[in-house]
Amino acid sequence: MKRCERLVNEGRRAFFARTAFVAAGAAATATVAPTAARATPSLALVTYPSTKLANIKDLKINEPKDIEYPDKDSPGVLLKLGSRVEGGAGPDGDIVAFSVLCPHKGFTLTFSAADKTLSCPGHYSRFDTEKGGLEIFGHATQNLPQFRLVIDRSGDIFAVAVDELIYGRLSNVLSA
Repeated sequence: MKRCERLVNEGRRAFFARTAFVAAGAAATATVAPTAARATPSLALVTYPSTKLANIKDLKINEPKDIEYPDKDSPGVLLKLGSRVEGGAGPDGDIVAFSVLCPHKGFTLTFSAADKTLSCPGHYSRFDTEKGGLEIFGHATQNLPQFRLVIDRSGDIFAVAVDELIYGRLSNVLSA
């Protein structure tokens, strides 16, 4: 019985010693003056070129127009969907543009007018063009990069930015 009591007392002493050590560490941490956190800007934040893609008069509902943005190595598609959509531009809010490189493995996507999706022939990922390029099926781990559009008074459509990382790039930084 004495041995049992001795183990209990040693256990209590060890517990209180550890508790005192933790409390002292917490008190020391609380008294250290905090320094302001400094975040470095993301490499993907770049100034994109304003590139003319087409004119509103050139577009027909559900007929994709091939484009390149932000450079010649980045194929995309310009679409007039016929109803107001997320990220849509133009007087009807129905004009959108996306990269056609699948974010999973870089296969070239094809447009289906029946359900307004872009589909990958490689691993069958599908992206909803009416919901900002949202992945609705497949292996991709990110949504489809959408190009931000601006339309001037004459109806010319300009791409001015990209909202996601384009496949095959460590960042969307353009080469000079």
